[in-house]
Amino acid sequence: MNMRELAANSKARGFLRVLALATFSAAALAQGNLPVGPAAGDMVLSPFYRAWDALPDAPGVLLREEAMPDQAEIDAAAESRRILYTSTDVRWHSGRIPVSGVLYLPAGKAPARGWPLVAWAHGTLGIADVCAPSWTGWRPRDASYINRWLKAGFAVVATDYQGLGGPGPHPYLNWQAEGRSVLDSVRAAIAARPRQVSNRIFVAGQSQGSGAALGAARLAREYAPELNLLGAVATGLVSTFPAGPFPQPVRDSSNMFLAFAAGGLRDDGPQIDEIVSDKGRQLLEAARSACTGDVARLARKLRVAGLGEALSISGERLAELRLPVTDMPMDPVGVPLFVGTGLADATITPVRQHAAVAALCAAGNKVSWNRYEGHGHDGALHGSFKDSLAFVRALLAKKRVDGNCSASAPPGPPGQRRADLPFNDD
Repeated sequence: MNMRELAANSKARGFLRVLALATFSAAALAQGNLPVGPAAGDMVLSPFYRAWDALPDAPGVLLREEAMPDQAEIDAAAESRRILYTSTDVRWHSGRIPVSGVLYLPAGKAPARGWPLVAWAHGTLGIADVCAPSWTGWRPRDASYINRWLKAGFAVVATDYQGLGGPGPHPYLNWQAEGRSVLDSVRAAIAARPRQVSNRIFVAGQSQGSGAALGAARLAREYAPELNLLGAVATGLVSTFPAGPFPQPVRDSSNMFLAFAAGGLRDDGPQIDEIVSDKGRQLLEAARSACTGDVARLARKLRVAGLGEALSISGERLAELRLPVTDMPMDPVGVPLFVGTGLADATITPVRQHAAVAALCAAGNKVSWNRYEGHGHDGALHGSFKDSLAFVRALLAKKRVDGNCSASAPPGPPGQRRADLPFNDD
């Protein structure tokens, strides 16, 4: 059967897409060391997510866009567009890569200067392509949060991050990679709608996305100096500062397992397949084709409560192999920061978040740290929205925002989570 006959066969069209993916993969490998294929979480979604031609040399170039399916919780969007744009692979140094995301515009006529833009950095969803929110849609919590920004008069661009939807692994929790994905989504959004989207920009992120948002703010001056980044909002802060006043040990959680499965180990040592236990191998296979809900359910079924049950090596050996993907240096970020912490957060405990805030303050940053009684890890996102909006509007109005570093006292252990708060499941 020749290629033309293959193309005429409906089943063969899927094969051709896989073949095209393999062709792209070979080109990427020729440039650098981008791992590709099923072990990297690569899946066939739709042709939209693959760039078949040579990519432009510049980052943030809009490659294509298409309509995004409507989502019930996002009723304030006049336009919802899936976008594909170029970014920079800083983890495997393979050059330009395609990254996907979504651009939302509010209803109504844009202001004369265009809508101010919030670049949203999402929390943990998984490491497989199918977990890309531009493909599968947003969880109700995140969709409702995006909608609140739209109702407040902001355009929103939301990256999937490198490797979610696009080729290669998703370097989970790697702020250097995720921060670039965020900044390049902003470039693409402005290029897509230059008269409607303003170069007045804020980054906002939750949990995994808090590190991406903080990373984007930290990288902006050097990586994207043309962007007018005014401030950053981070909730459920995941960033770590080993040189800070209160350094914290590495978290022992199933989410950290995702980091080691997706670029979180040194390239010159054994890789994840070589250091997993029998239970860990089952989790790894699930993580490469499913999202966090399924992986978490499997972990509970297998009774894997921490990294010790998922890996076949000691904690000391793991410390030698891991990359410090959440560690940040002690220097000024460059823009005012808002941090929201749920005092009932058992995922990233208040004391861990305080350690990060204390480090940011010690480095000379202007940090507004707001704490929310009864709010867990998820609940703090919506619980902090009114304060986040006030912070952003103050910066838009060019008001001085000094922060409250002098009042950042260490908190106690996580408190009781309130059941009556929205999206306060964890």
